Amino acid sequence: MSSLEWRAFSRRGVMAPVIAGPRSASTATLALILGTAVIRLIFADAMGLGVDESYMVAAGRVLSLGYYDHPPAAWWLSWAAAHLAGSETPVVVRFPFIMLFGLSTWLMFRLGALAFGERAGLWAAVLLNLSPVFGITTGSWVLPDGPLDCALLGAALCLMHALPVHGRGARAWWSGAGLCAGLALFSKYSAVLTLLGMLLFLLSSREHRRWLRQPEPYLAALLALLAFSPAIAWNAMHGWVSFAFQGERAAGVHFHPLGPLVTLAGEALFVLPWIWAPMMVVFIIALRRGPAAWQTWLLCCLAAPPIILFALISVWSSQRVLFHWAAPGYLLLFPLLGDAVAQRARWPVVRGMVAATAAFAVAGVAVIGVQERYDLLSPAISAVTRKDPTIEGIDWRSLRSDLEARGLLHAGTVVGVPNWRDAGKIAYALGSGVPVICLNKDSRQFGIALPAGRYVGEDVLLVSGSELVAPTLRQRFDSIEALAPSAVIHAGRTLRQLGVYVGHHLRSDF
Repeated sequence: MSSLEWRAFSRRGVMAPVIAGPRSASTATLALILGTAVIRLIFADAMGLGVDESYMVAAGRVLSLGYYDHPPAAWWLSWAAAHLAGSETPVVVRFPFIMLFGLSTWLMFRLGALAFGERAGLWAAVLLNLSPVFGITTGSWVLPDGPLDCALLGAALCLMHALPVHGRGARAWWSGAGLCAGLALFSKYSAVLTLLGMLLFLLSSREHRRWLRQPEPYLAALLALLAFSPAIAWNAMHGWVSFAFQGERAAGVHFHPLGPLVTLAGEALFVLPWIWAPMMVVFIIALRRGPAAWQTWLLCCLAAPPIILFALISVWSSQRVLFHWAAPGYLLLFPLLGDAVAQRARWPVVRGMVAATAAFAVAGVAVIGVQERYDLLSPAISAVTRKDPTIEGIDWRSLRSDLEARGLLHAGTVVGVPNWRDAGKIAYALGSGVPVICLNKDSRQFGIALPAGRYVGEDVLLVSGSELVAPTLRQRFDSIEALAPSAVIHAGRTLRQLGVYVGHHLRSDF
């Protein structure tokens, strides 16, 4: 092992990489990408789709230029994977996201290497993979965050290449930054916050302010707009519904004085507290240094808007700020943290923390995967909580088997579900051949891809997440006939009872 020495961590027997040179750092990063991809593929095959994943796959079966919740990137990726493979199994629809995170890991390595050196880049890539909100959810699941993070890293890398050069080289790098910025917007609207950080950097860095008088940044902005234009066109044709939906999340007149603290604490938990805390330390140090060290200042400018703005929004928002929303901000701080760790890589406490975190991450993934596949921990879970989280990570395949056995799934059957969350799980379990409509004012993409109004006057097979019929459903039909419930069964154990009914003569849509 000439290029990458593995030295014993003296008295504790912990093995840690000691980087010998640039070639070894690149090799180690590639090994990291390969090894973690294998783990993610095993994990992806072990558990079913979550609520959001099931919803995106099921509601995204109708290809579109835009979607109610988010721009098209993630929807298109899962749709393409399913159609190319002829299957919607979890590992298939998650495959492009796992591959994208491998690319994100390489881009993180290159970004850190360009700013601070190869060793810093490697450590940034390692820490990125150890953080659950990135290494597990973004790196494996069918979510818009996967393509978002990859595109943002590409934009940051291109920008860092573009800023110190001139001529054709600068134009090419600026064009790359613009294209990646557009792809980030094409993945998730919140990318605009990180992209505002680019403008903040150009305005605040005297050395680079000259770029505002050059054509390259405006060419980049034009390319970003072109890449994002399909989502704009779709919104224009649908009453700007997606923009309005996301904008409403920041609206409200409530006052939550502790909101920012709760939000930051939740974000720390998602990143991992012992990664988040030193990350905030290096962030604050870099902010105090200011624009003089332009590479660190650029990363700070890109990172600050989502971290700060989502914390502030939590003061007044009528909706809960989800902790992963600010993740793109933390994403751009990993090179800073990687540099700090690289400088202290020989410290026993640093190596011990990294090794322990790696063991914690692998053990956590293994425990979750085994439970979702074999249900071995049900006695322990039952002793702790009445609401078994296992159901969130399994596919409700037993529902289809039961309905087929009872002769309820025949040609022309339309299934109605009272909310979009259950509609996603049920529609995914029943497969693409069974139309599923969401009978709720908040029907999300279901209301656009398969509006309930198409089936006015027809009988609908109703499947509810509870055994009780919601009062709003009774108003939608002339009459409702109760049938025997259907059980969600996992490894021989009933996790949930689903109400089954026939709604006779669907009335007009909401």
